[in-house]
Amino acid sequence: MDSQLSGRVTKIQTRNLNLSYGKKQALKDISFNIPERQVTALIGPSGCGKSTFLRTLNRMNDLIDNVSIQGDVVISDVNIYDPGVDVVELRKNVGMIFQKSNPFPKSIYDNVAYGPRINGIHDRKRLDEIVERSLKRSALWDEVKEDVTKSGIALSGGQQQRLCIARALAVDPEILLMDEPASALDPIATAKIEELIYELKESYTIVIVTHNMQQAARVSDFTAFFYMGELVEFDTAKALFTTPKKKQTEDYITGRFG
Repeated sequence: MDSQLSGRVTKIQTRNLNLSYGKKQALKDISFNIPERQVTALIGPSGCGKSTFLRTLNRMNDLIDNVSIQGDVVISDVNIYDPGVDVVELRKNVGMIFQKSNPFPKSIYDNVAYGPRINGIHDRKRLDEIVERSLKRSALWDEVKEDVTKSGIALSGGQQQRLCIARALAVDPEILLMDEPASALDPIATAKIEELIYELKESYTIVIVTHNMQQAARVSDFTAFFYMGELVEFDTAKALFTTPKKKQTEDYITGRFG
């Protein structure tokens, strides 16, 4: 199934992944490989399992009552569901950007420095360097450098989302998960986020859930189409959007359903 990944390094591998909320099965036997330092988009209608799948990659579903998970999620040769895995360390390595930007009610500086401080970094010079580097990487530095003591929640929606990306980057993750990061933003702010995603893939493996098929086609290198908890098709974005192999995929991307 993953011949299209030939020559690429796999960063995340899911094998026979099943997830249920109580009696409702939300993911059914999901197996595919996500390549390193590429953008992989997850598309499909509401309720198809794409956000649930995204949350399996840093064990966010653990926080929900009545969840049962079978199968493997292997990141850098470690099955993250093994009993000995440190979930705090995992979430440091696999950062998450949510649909609604959620900056802390603190200064821009303290938002970005939050993770490093929790991880024991208190040297002011080092924190200054991390904050500046993270804000530069999230394309926000030039807009806020004159006043990083300003509250994060005083920023515009698009700036808040980039602040949340900076906060995730500050702890040096290898993977960024993005759950519809631009769905609440205007077209200009959305374009900035998309441009940023394109730049960040040089250093990070990115998995993005999006309802917007044009966005998936623009930003992703690979695309996975989910439907009713199943992975219907996974391919390069170009192949999936121009010559899908499954009729179901073609019907969805041409707007016949969903």
